[in-house]
Amino acid sequence: MAGILTALLSGALMSIQGVFNTEVTKQTSTWLAAGWVQISAFAVCLAAWCITGREPIGDLFRVKPWYLLLGGAIGAFITITVIWSMAGLGPAKAAMLIVISQLAAAWLIELFGLFGMEKTDFTVRKLLGMAVAVVGIVVFQWE
Repeated sequence: MAGILTALLSGALMSIQGVFNTEVTKQTSTWLAAGWVQISAFAVCLAAWCITGREPIGDLFRVKPWYLLLGGAIGAFITITVIWSMAGLGPAKAAMLIVISQLAAAWLIELFGLFGMEKTDFTVRKLLGMAVAVVGIVVFQWE
């Protein structure tokens, strides 16, 4: 149950953040807004690290494979693409397409066992779930 609530909170926060970032971009610029997001996220993480744990920073240099450390750089591009999509499509359309893309990418990662994830079998049920999600977007957009 905690995982479900956390996922729901995450989705809501992502939508709110996307709207905030889009509005900041309108008043500044894409790169300035995205940079602010990353710097402020770093400050929050640094404060939390100081309060909660203080694992040795050197642990980062032992992460294998090395490309796993690219999550922060990917995060910068996530911020930018969310800003652009929300500005171009509006929050609801952008969020729906983002979620469908996340679902499809996550399913392919599991299906092929990419990035160290456990490989799962193809099931028609999951394919049907993806199709239902896509149909949901079409119905939502229908005028």
